[in-house]
Amino acid sequence: MCSGSTRGWRRRRRSGAKRRLTRERATAKRDCVNRPLSPLVAFAVAALGIAIFSSMDAVMKGLVIGLGAYNALTWRMLAGTVVSGVPYALSRPRWPARTVLRIHVVRGLVSAVMAFLFFWGLGRVPMAQAIALAFIAPIIALFLAALILKERITRLTIIATAMAFAGVVVILWGQARAELGPDAFWGAIAILVSAVCYAWNIILMRQQSLVAGPGEVAFFQTVIVTAVYLLAAPWLLVVPPLAEAPALVFAAMLATASLFLLSWAYRHAEASYLAPTEYTGFLWATLWGWVVFGEHVSLFTIAGAALIVGGCILAARRRDSGSKPN
Repeated sequence: MCSGSTRGWRRRRRSGAKRRLTRERATAKRDCVNRPLSPLVAFAVAALGIAIFSSMDAVMKGLVIGLGAYNALTWRMLAGTVVSGVPYALSRPRWPARTVLRIHVVRGLVSAVMAFLFFWGLGRVPMAQAIALAFIAPIIALFLAALILKERITRLTIIATAMAFAGVVVILWGQARAELGPDAFWGAIAILVSAVCYAWNIILMRQQSLVAGPGEVAFFQTVIVTAVYLLAAPWLLVVPPLAEAPALVFAAMLATASLFLLSWAYRHAEASYLAPTEYTGFLWATLWGWVVFGEHVSLFTIAGAALIVGGCILAARRRDSGSKPN
């Protein structure tokens, strides 16, 4: 009787030890997941996402020249639906809540307009110039914040805007001196309008990343933009040559990877902190424009980009000083 009681006590003791070990492991895993990451990690991931996105721009520029903006974008988005959809389906996701789905739809609609205008313009102007013009988006975001969020526009904001506007004028002046033709002028205008959409997109990207995972963001972004472009398919869509298929799939893979990385980064750091990573795109655009398309960067483009970036940094200082307690 005593021996049986001893064996039962030992079994209960071992069972209790296993339960405690399981609880300790679960707690350690939870603490590891919830441990805040260094902001530098998110910054590095965002910079990598911009590098991949800029590389996708180079692939898309070639496709836009060969297929046109609509067909290049539509076929890339169709390929991207498969590239992003397979891993998302394998994760066995739940259907997003109505509020989350609304953010997906709004960002998808904005991105559809933004992407078409940007790539239509990219097919007509040098890559470095296109990216430099797009840098005006953070400045525009300040005025959108004033319009939507009723934030106050300060004198420093006006000075920053004047610097950015001067940068745009310098780039367009250099474009006129280079005699690139009317197509380049209208391409630059399309990129500037796209920058307005991108300013809103930055705000939406932060909102979206807080309520959805990177895989969900990449999938719904791709599906919604694809659905928008397919509305014009009966009139505009043309089957591309088979030789263009690898480039389309490659562009889709780069776009999906960039969306995933940027969504992850914006989930772990504030948009104002990660915004400077956008400026690294100018370096990549300069590199790929020179290597792939033989484009040379003019002093006007460099000077204009410096003015625009300077205005954005000045505006960021205004935000930082305004966030400090009195």
